[in-house]
Order: sequence, then structure tokens, then C-alpha cells
Amino acid sequence: MELNQLRYFVAVAETGNFTRASERSNVTQPSLSQQILNLEREVGHKLFHRLGRKAVLTEAGVAFLERARRILFEVENATKELSDHPSLGRRITVGAVQTVMPYLITPFLARCLTEHPNLKIDAREDFRAKLVSAVVEGELDLAVVPMPVKDHRVAVETLLIEPLLLVVGKDHPIASRTEISIGDLANETFVSLGDSSALAGQIREFFGDQKFQPYIGYRCAQVATLKLFVSMGLGISILPQLARLPDDRDTLTYLRLTGTAPTRELVIIRHLQRYQSRGAEQFLTLLREQVRGQEETVAAVG
Repeated sequence: MELNQLRYFVAVAETGNFTRASERSNVTQPSLSQQILNLEREVGHKLFHRLGRKAVLTEAGVAFLERARRILFEVENATKELSDHPSLGRRITVGAVQTVMPYLITPFLARCLTEHPNLKIDAREDFRAKLVSAVVEGELDLAVVPMPVKDHRVAVETLLIEPLLLVVGKDHPIASRTEISIGDLANETFVSLGDSSALAGQIREFFGDQKFQPYIGYRCAQVATLKLFVSMGLGISILPQLARLPDDRDTLTYLRLTGTAPTRELVIIRHLQRYQSRGAEQFLTLLREQVRGQEETVAAVG
């Protein structure tokens, strides 16, 4: 029995289709199909019902799937553990959503690489759902995403709870106000991130809880574009405190909403069963320290 056979078997089981499994495994479909047949002969049972284009696990396939996954996990963990020698360079892969990567992870990388020069870090910016999937699939060692995260296969650790702030142009009529309520925004045009953004979804949920229906005049894919629209006076928006940069003070004003002000919880997610390398632990230790330092600075200023 070969490890590739187990990987192909798991791929077919998870995709339900030989074609998709072959694409995911970067192997031709005939080759993958032959390896599955070889595996079935070796275990002495049919593992799949071939129903047209669908591949459905047989009773034996269901029983075999959990063991196959466990074997692959153990082999991967053993490989990582053996390669995780203190004298060797280490490589980790980390992910973050678009409203976290440029404001928390990217500035932090320089410190991390200074304190741990042997640590090699690959970073990926993406939407929350894709990052969760990448952690589950083993493509990422860890990711920083906003709650909620409901996948039972990942461990969730709170990293930061931060306020969501109203952001307006420097010359906007409400820029000088000391108290702003949801009701004061009824006639305003909003600039929003796209519907795929976790932040946009959270803001919609917050407004829904407040029985407030904002008028969305502009949608952007990037926070930088959103800020530009707001600075030009085209609308107002809501952004997390992390996105507030020193350079913004020339063109933007950030305000706290009175009453029930929105917040977001950022969490670190990791696979529950995958070996956590020394490099990943070094990265996380420094990241926690960085966030604690930022929180203490904000509290002192506040």
C-alpha cells in the first residue's frame, strides 16, 4: 500500500468525483483511477460505488476513510517533526483576511524575521472561508481571521477584540462631532467592502440588529480604495481600529459610535490534529506579544 494511493482515495472521497480528485491531486484521471483499483484489490473490498460521474463511498470505504486520514496525518506530522531540528531553517505558511494582513501581519513580519532569522514565512491574503479551508487542508499552518469560525476541525484562539470605528472625510460635517449615534447616519451614503468580505457581513449584521438600513453607494475590493472614496467625500464607512494609520490623519477622521458600538473578534486558527512546528510556535509567541503591546499602547493613549 502506497501513501499516494491513500491520498488519492481521500481526494475522491472528499470531492465525490474522480475528475475533480485528479485535478486536486495533480495527476491524470486514468492514473488515479488505476491506483484506486490497485488499492481496492489490496484491501479486498470495493471502496466506491461508481454512479456515473459520482463516486460514493461503500460501507467498506466509509470505514477505511477515517484510518486513511489518520495515517496521512501521522506521516505528515512525523515528517514535520523530523525536519523541525533547531539548527535547520524553518518554513511556515500563514494567512490573514484583507483587513488584517496589511495592518497587523505585514508590519509584524520584519520583527519576526529579525528575532528568528532562520524562520521562513510564506504569507497569503484571502477571504475567511478560503483561509479556514486552507488550514483544514494543510495548506496553511495558521491564519488570523474574524469570528465566527464554526469548523470543528480547527482550534480557535482569541487574539484581539477591537472596536469598529466610523470613518469620514476630514471636511465632512460630522467630522467635528464628539457624539455620533446610528440615527445620525440615516441620510448618509456608505462606502462598503464587497459582499465576500467578512467585515462587510459583520457590519450588515450589526446594522440589522440596530434596525438600520444604510444606503450603500459604493463597493470596493480593498480598504485602500474605500479610504480614498471616503477621503474624497463620496461617502462614509466603518473600519476596524487596526486599519487606522498615522497617515490617515491628513484626510480622514475616525469616530466612535455612541450606544451599542460594534466590535470584532480576531482569532488564530490552527488544525486540531496537525503537528505544530517550532517555527509556528515562535511566530505565535511574538504575535501575541505584539498584540498585547499594541493594546497597552492604545489603552495608555485612551
